[in-house]
Amino acid sequence: MSAPDEQAAPAPAAEEEDDGITWWYRWLCRLAGVLGGVSCALAGLFNCITVHPLNIAAGVWMMLNAFILILCEAPFCCQFVEFANAVSARADKLRPWQKAAFYCGMAVFPVILSLTLTTLLGNAIAFATGVLYGLSALGKKGDAISYARMQQLRKQTNEEGLTGTVEGQAV
Repeated sequence: MSAPDEQAAPAPAAEEEDDGITWWYRWLCRLAGVLGGVSCALAGLFNCITVHPLNIAAGVWMMLNAFILILCEAPFCCQFVEFANAVSARADKLRPWQKAAFYCGMAVFPVILSLTLTTLLGNAIAFATGVLYGLSALGKKGDAISYARMQQLRKQTNEEGLTGTVEGQAV
């Protein structure tokens, strides 16, 4: 009986990886992702109503971005897709800087395809989601007191190192 209990204990700890993001910031990123998906979908649909092939390609890409954003950030919106929960679980395992690079890259591509106001505004919130994840990857800002202590310790070790070499050369 002790073997199943030992196997069950590490599972919750593995699920709750503490990446230093507070709960409200995580929800802010998710909300930005859902809003970015909605704006990409609407702007992409509007962008497809044209005769220019690059605008149509950018619009289709934007709608694909919208689907991926909503699939990763709010899988309950995609209950009709069988693999939605698996994709969302895999996306949750990514580090914040990986999500930032992925979301920003997805948002920049349609703008490169067709630089119009619709693609810029439609991808702005999706790009902002990537920026939010990128900022969370930077970590928490330290306080000034601990920074001053670190600087003082560095200065002391540098001075001690310099005085030791000078005394060693003088002797």
